[in-house]
Amino acid sequence: MADFNTLRASQAGARAAQIDEGLRAHMNKVYGLMSVGMIVTGLVAWLVGTNEMLLAQIFGTPLKWVVMFAPLIVVFAFGAMIHKMSVATAQAVFFGYAALMGLSISFIFAVYTGVSITQTFLVTAIAFAGLSLYGYTTKRDLSGFGTFLVMGLIGLIVASIVNIFLASSALQFAISVIGVLIFAGLTAFDTQNIKNTYLQLAQSDDEFLGKAAIMGALQLYLDFLNLFMFLLQFLGNRE
Repeated sequence: MADFNTLRASQAGARAAQIDEGLRAHMNKVYGLMSVGMIVTGLVAWLVGTNEMLLAQIFGTPLKWVVMFAPLIVVFAFGAMIHKMSVATAQAVFFGYAALMGLSISFIFAVYTGVSITQTFLVTAIAFAGLSLYGYTTKRDLSGFGTFLVMGLIGLIVASIVNIFLASSALQFAISVIGVLIFAGLTAFDTQNIKNTYLQLAQSDDEFLGKAAIMGALQLYLDFLNLFMFLLQFLGNRE
């Protein structure tokens, strides 16, 4: 009996170690994909944003509405159709989406100084790292905040669209404050959710886990990018 218990304990320990190793690999893939996505976004934004002719052709014409709303449409379509894609196709779509996002935010290089953009990016990176680490390591269940954060996000999107036409500085300030709080919370929540999803589905096939990693990378990418954009409105020095 003792030998059996010892064997069972050792098997349980080996399985736990295997899951821990798999979780680390999964999270490394999530952060790796997210990082590459951010690099793609940054390069496209810089290349377009520092070209006055391109900026005028995009943001000085009705094309700006396509550039502004296309990422929102694409991300919803991507989330709905990813289960029909291969991992390679889903990854390519993610990077394509990152390039499209770079195009849509390229105007920041014409509005804010390069130094303030860099400083805000570093502040965002530090804040994101701390919030994501908290979400990964905390024993507290953050799922209760999920519904609240999603409802707040929907309200934020609606308010942002409305303010495109109202152009109210007071409303924009309120949107920025709420946006920072919502995406700070979503960073911790999404990180914990990505971790828990892997733990629940660790025995799934590689293709399923590969798509889960891409979706996790997309969630954290959006958290980082939106946190950066809202912080830029506070910390950015205008040209």
